[in-house]
Amino acid sequence: MNKSIPPESIFKSYDIRGIYPSEINEQFTTPITRAIYKLISDQLSTTKPLTIAVGRDMRLSSPAIFKSVSNTLVELGAKVIDLGIVSTPTFYFAVFKLGYDGGIQITASHNPKQYNGLKIVRRSPTGLIKIGKNTGMSEIKHGSREGVDMMPREKGSIIKKEAVLEEEVQNALRIVGYPEIKKFKLVADAANALGGLYIDALFKAIPGELIKMNFELDGNFPAHQADPLQPENIKDLQKRVLEEKADLGLAPDGDGDRMFFIDEKGQIVNPSLITALVAKELLSEKKGEVILFDIRYILTPKKIVEEYQGKYEITKVGHAFITEKMAETGGIFAGESSAHYYFRETGNAESQLPVILMVLKVMTREGKSLSEIINSLKRSHESGETNFRVKNALEIIEALKEKYSDAEISTLDGVAVSYKDWRFSLRTSNTEPLLRLNIEHIGKEDLEDKKQELLAEIEKHAVFEDLPK
Repeated sequence: MNKSIPPESIFKSYDIRGIYPSEINEQFTTPITRAIYKLISDQLSTTKPLTIAVGRDMRLSSPAIFKSVSNTLVELGAKVIDLGIVSTPTFYFAVFKLGYDGGIQITASHNPKQYNGLKIVRRSPTGLIKIGKNTGMSEIKHGSREGVDMMPREKGSIIKKEAVLEEEVQNALRIVGYPEIKKFKLVADAANALGGLYIDALFKAIPGELIKMNFELDGNFPAHQADPLQPENIKDLQKRVLEEKADLGLAPDGDGDRMFFIDEKGQIVNPSLITALVAKELLSEKKGEVILFDIRYILTPKKIVEEYQGKYEITKVGHAFITEKMAETGGIFAGESSAHYYFRETGNAESQLPVILMVLKVMTREGKSLSEIINSLKRSHESGETNFRVKNALEIIEALKEKYSDAEISTLDGVAVSYKDWRFSLRTSNTEPLLRLNIEHIGKEDLEDKKQELLAEIEKHAVFEDLPK
């Protein structure tokens, strides 16, 4: 195989991602960058040189990939805006608010240290367009593997952009209305990754005591993998919140575009409840706005949106799909069950700073703990996700559609089956060879019964590759 042709497997539904250097490296990112540049030029219908922002994470391979990407862009005539080491939300903010034609973020998000990748966006009149399955990823894959015909241009340039993070903090304060915030005690575990950058910057602008865990940037991730979806990665944070008698804890992922909240009791707050909290705040001031949430858990946010006279849209799982749906609907906010949160005011892209500020604003105003506030919003109970490594995922989905055919059925993303007081979502992962099950019920006691029922039904039809995880 030609050593300069990138493997097909690295082109995902949301981004480009693989193991360095076997699946993604400096040689592969040269044709990939050329294909990205051509796609953005074509989508913007322009032959003029583009202005492209490039950010990167702290992985050991990121400097080499940055050099390859930026040098290729310069050769194509682009003005490259070097954002330095920034979180993905800061990268999105820069591209959107500063009006660049597009951007490339060098990161593999929450993946282990041997991975790296690229997230790609371009501007549009309605906000950012994330390049994914529906918005150009196949063209990039084809162009980077087959080559693209690009006219030679006068060489471009590289300009360093400073102080983007401070601008992002001020923008978040503006979105939330420059709220009054009490001096709370917070513990944050940045996992030696990028979320610590914006958390630190925020607490230089607002009152509060910030206790830092693993804030030193380190691409080896010496403390633990930067994936708060895995319970073992946040155990130390939960323990520290209790030890410090803190008001809450924060757990961002590797590139900072996901944020998990820990309450004062050391318990993880379900992201659907954070979605409900933000929806309530926004709809209290702007009735009739559209709130979006993904298909996995909908009962609580749906009820809150209805109670506060808003409209809602249910989306497929995945940040590129959600940003696309926000642009289509004009939604003010979207929350995802994996703790991604999106605002119209940030170009329909993830931004965790306004979410943190809204949580602190509500705690200040109501004079209550986070657990008390969250319990007042809860309208349903959630199972947590069960994953199955199976060979016949689609066959299982079809079997459950038939079994529960008397329910309201959605095939938006896998299958979602809804009854009056309970529902479940069963879908294949966009990033891993897994079948994912999520269940929610109005009654806590009945949830476990339904879970056991569904596990038995799935196992009856499954051909396992391995034991269920």
